[in-house]
Amino acid sequence: MLGLKLPTDPRWVNIVEKNIEDILTDHAYCEQKAASTAISLIVSFPEYTDLVQEMIELANEEMSHFKMVHDKILEHGWTLGRDRKDDYVISLLKFFPKGGSRTTQLVHRLLYAALIEARSCERFRLLSEALEDKKLAKFYKKLMISEAGHYTMFLNFARQYGERKEVDEKWQQLLDYEAKIIKNLGNKETIHG
Repeated sequence: MLGLKLPTDPRWVNIVEKNIEDILTDHAYCEQKAASTAISLIVSFPEYTDLVQEMIELANEEMSHFKMVHDKILEHGWTLGRDRKDDYVISLLKFFPKGGSRTTQLVHRLLYAALIEARSCERFRLLSEALEDKKLAKFYKKLMISEAGHYTMFLNFARQYGERKEVDEKWQQLLDYEAKIIKNLGNKETIHG
């Protein structure tokens, strides 16, 4: 369903199991960045009323997820750590050239967002199926379902605002590019790394 060309190496879950505090901290910041992306899309493209309406909902939802993850951190007796750079997103953002029409910029941003949500969904599925901590596994299953909805929403908006055939070609190219990135990741205690 997600269209990802290369699945995450299942051994990534072993890294997670040994580094739950780091993963939760990284995950909390991923949720915060997702909310920031929604707000940024509102600020950058206010004339797209249907997008603005959805991004308002998304920003609220992502901040509620941030709170849920932060609560998990507190349940363990930890505090939120510092944010670290996301090598996955940094690499991903190099795919599309800068510039172009406003519509092209919007479509590119929507495709990036769709892919990040798709990979998060795939990683959350792995966690929901393989974590020994069943309470945390159940938590990730709930979030996995949410991420799948976000992925389809962003992809559908890209197809709505761009020319469908061109958007689908760009999406496939981005998926191929992402597979090359992910081949060298999956070895860190981060959601995407």
